[in-house]
Amino acid sequence: MGCVGIDFAHPSHYANDMPRYALKVEYDGAPFAGWQRQTDQPSVQGAIEDALARLQIGPHNIAAAGRTDAGVHAIGQVAHCDLTRDWDPFRLSEALNYHLKPQPVAITACALMADDWHARFSALERRYLFRLIARRAPLTFEKREAWRVPHPLDLAAMQAGADQLIGHHDFTTFRSSVCQSSSPMRTLDELRVVEIAREGYQEFHFHVRARSFLHNQVRSFVGTLERVGVGSWAPDDVGVALAARDRAACGPVCPPHGLYLAGVGYPDDPFA
Repeated sequence: MGCVGIDFAHPSHYANDMPRYALKVEYDGAPFAGWQRQTDQPSVQGAIEDALARLQIGPHNIAAAGRTDAGVHAIGQVAHCDLTRDWDPFRLSEALNYHLKPQPVAITACALMADDWHARFSALERRYLFRLIARRAPLTFEKREAWRVPHPLDLAAMQAGADQLIGHHDFTTFRSSVCQSSSPMRTLDELRVVEIAREGYQEFHFHVRARSFLHNQVRSFVGTLERVGVGSWAPDDVGVALAARDRAACGPVCPPHGLYLAGVGYPDDPFA
């Protein structure tokens, strides 16, 4: 069914099979216990599946490119859903956004995909962004959107430390002790630190890219590199910590609210 007073669905027919739709999703992670649906706490997956149930009787079980943790945001999450009705993609995104209100979740693009396309398994890479703001004063408007530290940081030192993490490594040092991945081996394709011009203080963006990530891997990287930036660690200490293959050698794990799932790469962009 469509939204109240608006026929968002394609009026012509119901498909015999299950059309598959790719959804590009943006969300503020602060109110949620993470992406994955939970029985007793709000989740992004639950919010979207509940919106889908307003359009087609469920249950629904959507799949995402990555499961973000509590408090983590997204500007380029990708998920897919299967529906019995043949929807125009734009109208489907409009209908979902109608039913997602007032939650801070938005479908920013939608595309009809082949039946064998999968948001997770078809992905070639995930891209994350971490925002770190260095200033004495507390954050007001951005307090849920970036991690604040009260001291200045050295960009060149942080990049020198980051460079030691690029490539194929055993990342045991930089994964959570409760990580469920069967292997700590990952290939890190990019870890680039950029300083953003701000008046009177510093903001740094950490751009991180890999095919897949371990639990808390990006937050472990940034927390460690912040120690390099303030001078508590030398850049070469990052390589020493990596080689230790020991979680105890990692720097502090930074909080989740500066982290964004920025995008997902596929052989062909579903939303081009």
